[in-house]
Amino acid sequence: MKLLVTIPAYNEAATIGDVIREIPRMIPHIDRVEVLVYDDGSSDGTSDVARASGADDVLRHPKNKGLAVTFRDLLNEALRRGADIIVNTDADNHYDQSKIPELIAPILEQQAELVIGSRKVEELSTMPFWNRILNRIGSFITTRMAKLPPVDVSTGFRAYSREAAMRIHVFSNHTYTHTTLISAADQRIAIVEVPIKARKVVRKSRLIPNIPHFLWNAGSIILRNIILFKPLRFFGLMGGGIAFVGLIGVARFLFFYWTEGGQGHVQSLVLSAVLIIVGFQVGLMGLVASAIGWSRRLSEEAVYRLRKMEFDRPNEKQITSDTR
Repeated sequence: MKLLVTIPAYNEAATIGDVIREIPRMIPHIDRVEVLVYDDGSSDGTSDVARASGADDVLRHPKNKGLAVTFRDLLNEALRRGADIIVNTDADNHYDQSKIPELIAPILEQQAELVIGSRKVEELSTMPFWNRILNRIGSFITTRMAKLPPVDVSTGFRAYSREAAMRIHVFSNHTYTHTTLISAADQRIAIVEVPIKARKVVRKSRLIPNIPHFLWNAGSIILRNIILFKPLRFFGLMGGGIAFVGLIGVARFLFFYWTEGGQGHVQSLVLSAVLIIVGFQVGLMGLVASAIGWSRRLSEEAVYRLRKMEFDRPNEKQITSDTR
């Protein structure tokens, strides 16, 4: 069985060497461990440090394309290289790589297909206060959407079975952590979390350079995820709310019509009619988006089958069942 550890990196020459050297190369029930680094257009010699530190291979983007794109390319490359289990970790030395055997244990025991290395953000004193608050808000919204118990949705320390990796889809260009978790839950991939300890990252966070920037990116990602995965609920509640306000206006008109003999207040009736029509149309948008969602599911299944044909070798033994 082959384990491939993937590391997306951007200007991490100061820390990536420690990360690679800490990765265990001998793990029970694993025949081979490889480390694959994808340099996302670094300018500080990250690729050279990774090679000198023992990475089995280093790939590189000519220019920076972002974390989500780099993760997607790593996932495809790991599948192409025949990985049975894929562990993704960060290059900033935030995670303890010696915990990889514990991270992959649920997959080896066939108890899960996606394992999250949970940092217990609320107990992480090394994380800045606002980062903890924003992480908890993002975790609350994402886990509610995915119908999961509270987990660390923003952690990059995760393990994927080969089957789960083939079904994962990346929709964002900013970050992959929230969307891939919702996508996995939407496809009923078995997800568990394993508690881990995290180290303090000295450099400033690149995903949260400042609060307004993070709120804009995180808010747009969450909104797109809601529209993508829960369109009927989103548009239904919005349309129902608008129509309800319109019905209040109708009730107001009828009240004055009966109490004042039908004089005036026509403007409120017109506005109410407009609101009811708009609410109805927004609700119809939800129905259309929900129907399009079924097309998305068919497209995801087609992509999965294409990946199976492209990446799977004949008679290759899988560690998870293909039945759902």
